[in-house]
Amino acid sequence: MAIEPQALLQALQTVLDPLTGRDFVSTKALKNLQIHGAEVSFEVDLGYPAQSLWPELGQALRGAAQTVAGVGQVQVHWQTRIVAHQVAAPTVPALEQVKNIVAVASGKGGVGKSTTAVNLALALAAEGAKVGVLDADIYGPSVPTMLGLQGQKPESLDGKTMEPLLKHGLQVMSIGFLIKPDDAMIWRGPMATQALEQLLRQSNWQALDYLIVDLPPGTGDIHLTMAQRVPLTAALIVTTPQDVALQDARKGIRMFEKVGVPILGLVENMAMHVCSRCGHAEAVFGLEGGQRLAAEMGLQCLATLPLALAIREQADRGEPIVVAAPEGELAAQYRRLALRTAAALSLLGRDYSSKLGALKVQSHP
Repeated sequence: MAIEPQALLQALQTVLDPLTGRDFVSTKALKNLQIHGAEVSFEVDLGYPAQSLWPELGQALRGAAQTVAGVGQVQVHWQTRIVAHQVAAPTVPALEQVKNIVAVASGKGGVGKSTTAVNLALALAAEGAKVGVLDADIYGPSVPTMLGLQGQKPESLDGKTMEPLLKHGLQVMSIGFLIKPDDAMIWRGPMATQALEQLLRQSNWQALDYLIVDLPPGTGDIHLTMAQRVPLTAALIVTTPQDVALQDARKGIRMFEKVGVPILGLVENMAMHVCSRCGHAEAVFGLEGGQRLAAEMGLQCLATLPLALAIREQADRGEPIVVAAPEGELAAQYRRLALRTAAALSLLGRDYSSKLGALKVQSHP
C-alpha cells in the first residue's frame, strides 16, 4: 500500500515543539521528506540548540508518522541551524563572527547574575551551540574566577586585537584578564564604556552563535552603551524574590523597554533553600516574588533557581555546576533555562524559516 504524502505531513504536523508551541511542518523546520516503500526519513532543523530534546522529539515524530497506513521504519535526522536575529539598534555595525548578543542584567547586585550568566553559557554550549562570554562588569569582574582563569592573559597575534581565552568550550573575555586582581577600577562612565567597546570589538570571536554578556548591576552608562552602540539582540533579567531586589529589577526591565531591547524573560534566582543535611526547604528571600513580577510585566519566567551550596562552591572553584555535575538536578535546571532562553530568542525578529528552503517530498516505489 502506497503511503500518501499529504496524510503523512498531516500526522507529523500534530507534533509540537514543547518550547515554541509550533509544529515542525508549517514552520518548515521539517525538510527533505523521503518515502522509500514503507520506509520514511526526513530532516528537522531547529533554530535553537536542543540536543537533549532530540531523543524525545524524535520518538514523538516517529510515533506520529507510524499512525499513517503503510509506514514502517522512520528515520529522523536532526540539525541545529541558529541564525542571527534582528538587533535593537540596527544602525550599529554588526560583529561578523557573532550571530546573537544576549545581555544578562540585574537591577541589584548580589542576586547571582554572574553565576547565572556563566552557567547559562555553559548550558547553551552543552546543547550544541558555539558560545562566548563577555564579562562587562567593569567594576567587579568575576567571570575569571568562576571559570578558573585567574592570572591568565589574552594573547595578541597582530598587536591590535586579542584572542579570547578558552575554557569548558567557551570563548571568554574580561577586563579581569587585563588588570591586577586587587586593583580598583576607579573609572568614570566614558572610560568604562570605552573599555567595554574595546573588549567587545577588539576580541577575535570565532563563529559564535551566542555571546552572553554579563552586565554590571544597575542601569548606568554601560547599560546605555550596550543598548545604543552594541548590536544587542536581547536581554534577560536576574532577580531574587526579595522585595528590595524586585524593585530594582523592575527598573532594569523599564530601562530595556525604553531603549527598545527585547527582554527574553526573567530568572528568579535563590528562590528556595533546601538544607543539605535535613532536606528542609525554606524561602529565605520570599516566595515567588520573581514569578509575580514576571506576570506583572508580561514576561516569561524562564527559570526558578534554588539557593544551593553546590552552585556557590563550584563557582568559587572555577568549575561551575553545569560542568562539575552535568548529570545532576542543578545542572538540569540551568539546561532548562538555556533551552527556554534560546527558544524565546529564536522567535524574535523576522521568520528565518522561509530561508530554509521549500519542503520537498520524494516518493519511491
